Amino acid sequence: MDGFARRLLAWYDLHGRHDLPWQDTRGHRRTPYRVWVSEVMLQQTQVVTVIPYFERFVAALPDLPSLAAADEDRVLALWSGLGYYRRARHLHAAARVCAAQHGGDLPRDFDTLAALPGIGRSTAGAILALAHDRRHAILDGNVKRVLSRWHGMRGWPGERVVENALWKHAEAHTPAARVADYTQAIMDLGATVCTRGNPRCDACPLASDCVALRGGLVAEIPAPRPARASPERQSVFVVLRDRQDRILLQRRPPQGIWPGLWSLPEAADASGARELASRLAELDGAAAAALPEIHHAFTHFKLLATPLEWRGVRMHPGIADDPALRWCSRTEIATLGVPAPVRRMLAS
Repeated sequence: MDGFARRLLAWYDLHGRHDLPWQDTRGHRRTPYRVWVSEVMLQQTQVVTVIPYFERFVAALPDLPSLAAADEDRVLALWSGLGYYRRARHLHAAARVCAAQHGGDLPRDFDTLAALPGIGRSTAGAILALAHDRRHAILDGNVKRVLSRWHGMRGWPGERVVENALWKHAEAHTPAARVADYTQAIMDLGATVCTRGNPRCDACPLASDCVALRGGLVAEIPAPRPARASPERQSVFVVLRDRQDRILLQRRPPQGIWPGLWSLPEAADASGARELASRLAELDGAAAAALPEIHHAFTHFKLLATPLEWRGVRMHPGIADDPALRWCSRTEIATLGVPAPVRRMLAS
């Protein structure tokens, strides 16, 4: 075990996080399934946000067979609000592969595990390290930041050459003993000490030989993702309420934003929205009312949506058998995967 790992583990024993719900705590045993779900949720999402979603998810779907047997609407409803919904669909797809091909368990072979939908090299390493204490390196965002600063690597970690170099460092530092603790330790250090902004270098067990700290480069390392313009996309949501106060929802396609979720029918502008509304329902002369705009930021663009609402409409007979359209009560909406901004608007 090198000095990097030894100091990190000593720090973890005193200052690391030992009470996360996917660890051996709160009456729950650490299992590969719980580790897997947590690692997928933690992709691009902070621990404090993930915890309530994780607890709700595993309470409803406590093991891999229950996840594999669940329908997609159930899975997406439990994920609703956490964002990056492709993660949930990959999680569900991987569970079904495991149920069909691996006896209802996550495989322990690294290559087989990494090949499952939504897992890949780092998540596979985390599952095997945290759940089985097997020596596999990880390289999530927190680990990239710690290693970039300690080794003084100036490039953006998303560049292939930089990432490859970081993998070599990650492999070299991962010890043969206490692998699960080391893996949690380096993630904890990045999340709580070696943070993106305002890092607490005075509390870091690795500060004495950190290249970035010694060179006054902590604020510059790691380099940020190259900036690019974030365009704004405008849209109009069609809100149709029938006389029972049910709302017409439409399942989104499997590709694009909010894939597979139930949302509101959408048009490019107000004129298109009125035309779409008249195709989907018998409006009976109902006038449209504009609701407050929805602003939502995605990774590559910003969405500005204007909802237009028609009340007291009747279902158009021509859409009764369309599986991508359904009239839903408030109770039914709560059981479906609905994008968080749409859910908030409908609940207001």
